[in-house]
Amino acid sequence: MTDFRKYKLPYNIDSRYNKKVAYFSMEFAIHQPLKIYSGGLGFLSGSHLRSAYELSQNLIGIGILWKYGYYDQARNQDQTLQVQWNEKIYNFLEDTGIKFQIPIHDAPVWVKVFYLNPSTFNSAPLFLLSTDCPENDYVSQTITHRLYDANVATKVAQFILLGVGGAKLVDELGFNPDVYHLNEAHAISSAFYLLEKNNGDLVDLKKKLVFTTHTPEEAGNEKHDIYLCNKMSYFCGMPLEKVREITGMEDDQFNHSLVALRFARLSNAVSELHGRVSRKLWNKYEGICPIIHITNSQNWRYWADKQLYFAMDEQNDERFIDRKRYLKKRAFDLVADQTGKLMDQDVFTIVWARRFAGYKRADMLTRDRERFEALLSSKKYPVQIIWAGKPYPVDYPAISEFNYLVHLSKSYKNMAVCTGYELGLSKRLKQASDAWLNNPRVPREASGTSGMTAAMNGAVNVSTNDGWIVEFINHGNNGFIVPPVDYESMHVQEQDQYDLDEMYRILLEEVLPLYYDAPQTWREVVQNGMKDVRFRFDSNRMAAEYYDLLYNG
Repeated sequence: MTDFRKYKLPYNIDSRYNKKVAYFSMEFAIHQPLKIYSGGLGFLSGSHLRSAYELSQNLIGIGILWKYGYYDQARNQDQTLQVQWNEKIYNFLEDTGIKFQIPIHDAPVWVKVFYLNPSTFNSAPLFLLSTDCPENDYVSQTITHRLYDANVATKVAQFILLGVGGAKLVDELGFNPDVYHLNEAHAISSAFYLLEKNNGDLVDLKKKLVFTTHTPEEAGNEKHDIYLCNKMSYFCGMPLEKVREITGMEDDQFNHSLVALRFARLSNAVSELHGRVSRKLWNKYEGICPIIHITNSQNWRYWADKQLYFAMDEQNDERFIDRKRYLKKRAFDLVADQTGKLMDQDVFTIVWARRFAGYKRADMLTRDRERFEALLSSKKYPVQIIWAGKPYPVDYPAISEFNYLVHLSKSYKNMAVCTGYELGLSKRLKQASDAWLNNPRVPREASGTSGMTAAMNGAVNVSTNDGWIVEFINHGNNGFIVPPVDYESMHVQEQDQYDLDEMYRILLEEVLPLYYDAPQTWREVVQNGMKDVRFRFDSNRMAAEYYDLLYNG
């Protein structure tokens, strides 16, 4: 057993946060150089670790060191999306020397452990598991090659590694956590490891296990063939009949989230609306734990532009305007370098940038070509629009949507589509943005956090009324929302048309006139958003609530 004191927390634990917590997540977006994340889940867990560090919490992160990351987003010859898998090298990670074996597919697989020192990026201690070592055969090495590998067996192996491997690592470290916190259900295999270790003591397991659910609809929750899971040693040797008995799984699909909800003492959704949606979704099942909500947030210290905040606090309008223009120009240099489109820092800039997924409707504004054409060719209220985001590498409809926008952008000087949407570009595009466009289908967005960090950089949220936005926007005061209606009674096409009509109405009748004709009032809206997001949606508030409501609850 390794002496955990070698990796002890580099700060004195705040007495409010004494409980030892092991926090499991498939991805962590802590800083641009460490590319082990795909999108929102990683942005959340990265901000969580940064805030745990700032608040001196007794928490460690458990993740996976992805050799090729999620993927590198490059371009084909015609500018369309190209998926590349490039090896990542990190000289700032420490080799702990810890090695152990776990069974995957009835064979021992070696797990090697790396460490991100808290002082490197100002985050809580993070331990990263890898199977990419010479002791393993090639197939076992590939378990930690690609985040969310499209091969089903590889993905199940990744879940086993995070759960079983992570729980075993905690034992190897001698950390002895009071709480095992699963950020999404990917690591629920840890429960079977703990049950095996503690002679099947379900009562003790429930005392220690808490779970964060992120997906607001059942189809989005991971399910795998229970026989495949069994064959791959997911259940740590527990007979299948026993697995069915304690999990309540009656059919052939193993529902990871449902099992997590049955094994956990307490669970949280990631916004107030998502809490209501989740309770409605899961309460039809027996034996699930209570679902509270702790709204996702982002780390203000990492994301916010401090100069903008200084200017706002000093009520120095000239400095504020100058700083925002500078931020826009600096970001536009990046956009021009990528796309050849040199934007104007005095023109109203709309940015849509996040993960490409069908329900997020990246292309919504372009679906009415007549209105889109009028918007982009307006002389009275000039507009420029930038898109960016990563589709899942085998989500072909999302890739087609991305490529459609690329081709469309070739017809407009004031429209650009960027690649390489990771932490670095994300920050720059938020600084470039006047309006941060967010138009998911309600209520499909569990939380969505990109708008928080946009507001921290002087952008105004223009959004459908979903996720965290419900708790944030006061229409016309700190942002703009599509007026909510009874979406449940609508067909998808009706919902899309309603949202499209309202989005254009808000942009043309409210947002653009305010920006160009009443700049002082526009600046007040910007600054109201900056003030409102700073404390209510800083991840320090969230990390404190995790202790108050989930770990100590």
